[in-house]
Amino acid sequence: MNRIAYWAGALGTILALVARDGPAAVIYEVTSPYHHIQVLDEQGFRILSFDGATQTRMSLSDPIQGHFEYTEYFHMPWLWNDQITNVLMIGLGGGSTQRAYQHYYPKVMIETAEIDPTVVDVAEIFFGFRESASQRVQVADGRLYLRRSRSVYDVMILDAYVENRYGSFIPYHLATREFFELANQHLGTNGVLAYNVIGTLQDWQADILGSIYRTMKSVFPQVYFFPAQSSLNVVVIGVKSGQRLDKTTLQQRAETLVQTGCVKLPTFRTRVETFRAEPPANFDRCQVLTDDYAPTDGLLSRGR
Repeated sequence: MNRIAYWAGALGTILALVARDGPAAVIYEVTSPYHHIQVLDEQGFRILSFDGATQTRMSLSDPIQGHFEYTEYFHMPWLWNDQITNVLMIGLGGGSTQRAYQHYYPKVMIETAEIDPTVVDVAEIFFGFRESASQRVQVADGRLYLRRSRSVYDVMILDAYVENRYGSFIPYHLATREFFELANQHLGTNGVLAYNVIGTLQDWQADILGSIYRTMKSVFPQVYFFPAQSSLNVVVIGVKSGQRLDKTTLQQRAETLVQTGCVKLPTFRTRVETFRAEPPANFDRCQVLTDDYAPTDGLLSRGR
């Protein structure tokens, strides 16, 4: 019996003992070289936790639902490129975005770089992630994978975090000008990079967001924000196009994408409403992060 089949059978036994509307139950727990991983079921949701921080949420009754709002902003690159054929994602977690893309855009090729092989196993066993002809995962550090790759992508999506005493923070080497230059080299003419940052445009952890913005702006001609409404996440969008767009234009594009069936995400038009084009208020005091200086964890201790 293979590993996935074994855990699938064990999981069935566990779920028979756990009421879906009951208190949180840890159904799997393991410590990998990178994380202390827990899988929990609570009130109809399956939750993935790394080092005590929630990473993924999925509805048990409908696996395409129940995800965190911020993952829907990873669909915003369609506003700048309506001919997306391939995507690179760095960070797998429970595979919410990967499953959504496979569901809504089955012809789009998805590559995922995930550094932790245990996370890949957990995503397959407990969150329904499946590799296929259009969905591939490589166990590798995202930056190293990108440096070795010869591929050019329409979109890159980054959702990779580690944990320390200040909370979840972006790995240093995925937050520097040198990394964004590398990403830019692997994006096509209408390429778009979407980057999840835990923070806010003002107040809580605004400095880490401001520094990510300033660093991306040193590489990409245009950088925009989509702040989530139900969590402290902001998806930062970097585009290769130098054309400056406003919300009205994006709303019109969103309407066309939905009406033509190019984008089938039910909330797509609603999510466009959070669009922000202006730099963050703390832009002037934030620094460009480089390989020689990228204190992403230290920035977490400011504005708390």
